[in-house]
Amino acid sequence: MAAERIFSSEEAARAAMLDAKRHIHTNVLATGEHMQLIWARYEPGAEYTLHTHEHEQFSVLLQGRMLLTVGDEVREIGPGDMWHAPANVPHGGEIVGDEAVVFIDIYGPPSRTILDYVERLQGRAGC
Repeated sequence: MAAERIFSSEEAARAAMLDAKRHIHTNVLATGEHMQLIWARYEPGAEYTLHTHEHEQFSVLLQGRMLLTVGDEVREIGPGDMWHAPANVPHGGEIVGDEAVVFIDIYGPPSRTILDYVERLQGRAGC
């Protein structure tokens, strides 16, 4: 999918790699010079663990509900809601209800960490 520039939500989901232990599907859709586009699906019961990283993150929730924390702010969000996690600001959330959560992340600058994570998942899947 790395050479493509237009992505349907079905293509993003179909190409996502599953971390069965964490119940998370992840797909790096595109990595540019200054930004990176990521698709993620967290199954009910999965944890979007509170974490930090050196890149900025802009995200849009497409499906499901989540109790989201960004820094000191906590809010329940649903489809169409968005968030910004500046570099090194703790963020994460708790999936609310029985529906999977799907969101899009835009990282700036691109994250080698997420690429390495997806490559490890691909290796486990034999891709």
